[in-house]
Amino acid sequence: NHHSPLNFKENVLFFMFLSFLWSTCDCGKIIIVPLEGSHWINMDIIIKALHSNGHTITVVRTTESWYIPDNAEYFNTVTVHVEEAFNPEFMNPILEKIFPLERGGGSFMTFASLQLEMFTAMYDMHGLICKMARSMFTDIDLMSHLNEGKYDLVLTDPAWGAGIMLAHYLKLPLVYNVRWVTSGEGHLATAPSPLSYIPITVSGLSDKMTFVQRLKNILFYLLWQVQDTFLIDPQYQAVCTEFFGPKVRYRHLLQGADIWLMRVDFVFEFPRPTMPNMVYMGGFQCKLAQPLPQHLEDFIQSSGDHGVILMSMGTFVNELPHDLTDDIAAAFAKLPQKVIWKHKGYRPASLGNNTLLVDWMPQNDILGHPKTRLFVAHGGTNGVQEAMYHGVPVVGVPVFFDQYDNLLRLQARGGAKILTLSTVNKNSFLSDIQEVLSDQSYRENMQRLSRLHRDQPIEPLNRAIFWIEFVMRHKGAAHLKSESYTLPWYSYYSIDVIIVVLSVVLSISCLPLLCCRWGCCSFIFNKHLKH
Repeated sequence: NHHSPLNFKENVLFFMFLSFLWSTCDCGKIIIVPLEGSHWINMDIIIKALHSNGHTITVVRTTESWYIPDNAEYFNTVTVHVEEAFNPEFMNPILEKIFPLERGGGSFMTFASLQLEMFTAMYDMHGLICKMARSMFTDIDLMSHLNEGKYDLVLTDPAWGAGIMLAHYLKLPLVYNVRWVTSGEGHLATAPSPLSYIPITVSGLSDKMTFVQRLKNILFYLLWQVQDTFLIDPQYQAVCTEFFGPKVRYRHLLQGADIWLMRVDFVFEFPRPTMPNMVYMGGFQCKLAQPLPQHLEDFIQSSGDHGVILMSMGTFVNELPHDLTDDIAAAFAKLPQKVIWKHKGYRPASLGNNTLLVDWMPQNDILGHPKTRLFVAHGGTNGVQEAMYHGVPVVGVPVFFDQYDNLLRLQARGGAKILTLSTVNKNSFLSDIQEVLSDQSYRENMQRLSRLHRDQPIEPLNRAIFWIEFVMRHKGAAHLKSESYTLPWYSYYSIDVIIVVLSVVLSISCLPLLCCRWGCCSFIFNKHLKH
């Protein structure tokens, strides 16, 4: 058939229009309730990927937001008014107290003081989030706007509870971008977790434990339970009771998410039981290295065959105590490698000509550079996974919370060496760096982990996006959720069944004795009557 040029153009436009409809018909509206700091950095990656798939994103932030901008090209925001929030003003006083305690040695009093300080910080932090939630739920205009928005899903980081409660308020499916929940490590909230081989966060243990270590693990588990039961859960439960009624239990809301996007994989995490609605996307923020800014590229190239060391203490720690900073700088000055150090504030007097201090750096891209030899890190999840992705060995200097445990997982696999703040000085720091640089097994082990991590049928970020869209398409994922979280503890562990069975067995066992006793008593009684 003969087609005119005009008809051909009309057909092309028609098919382009159909293609547009096809690409947008499954697009949804998503509410994001993120955390601040490094947690926002990885949530932002997911937001960009969702936006590129055509979804409309609304981010809930506060008036005191630290990292989250007020609107961007790829998302809108709704802002909750608060007087104070989780930001440097909240974190800096805590760090000022933690550093002296961490450097004080391993005495019981130091440990107790550190735990008390962390308990207080956690209580205060969750208190801020509960104030935010109350401010959000009492803002009639804001809640009306969200109710009328016809959203399809809430995506949140459950280390804070505001997004969990918002999903319940709006009656929307709930997806987690999760490593931690308000009560601790994410798996512990929903998956079977035998303490015989699953180490509790901050215990400093691996999955291979002696009897004494298993005892220690149980004690740390009880410590977390005490913290959650008496300090954290009651604050969120009070909000639930105020706005939803006393029958709505915060613990059930926390455990009832449709999909848990776990920010680990089993190249990094110790093997353990899991659940059908847990999707592993560890390292989703990692990517191939991009070209560096010219001044950084020139600096790296000037290192020659010695290569470059990268140092970063993460989002929360901009600078270390001055004497420790001087020791680290003096150790770096004795190395033939060039050093790129993310550091603000005090400039150490012992800084060598081989060390470049920067306020910010493209960490992933430097780790992926062929001349990068070593990563000195605090042990945040993002950093250790990027090091693993690029096969760069790590010298770890953990500060608090899960950082030691993250580094321990690399050390157990031969890719890292851990230094504690209490033992770091110029000589020990230099010695440990030289050990990791000279012993090729560290690099070989990290490169082996890199190969294992990258050998996947689908990239972690694409897996995460698929499951978010799956929940939107099917209005949830109830078929993947276990009902275990609705059971009381005595039913979950079948304590009631055990008691009933033991009672029946005991009754049956004792019946012959009772019958015999009754027979003997009857015989004696009858004999007495005859006389």
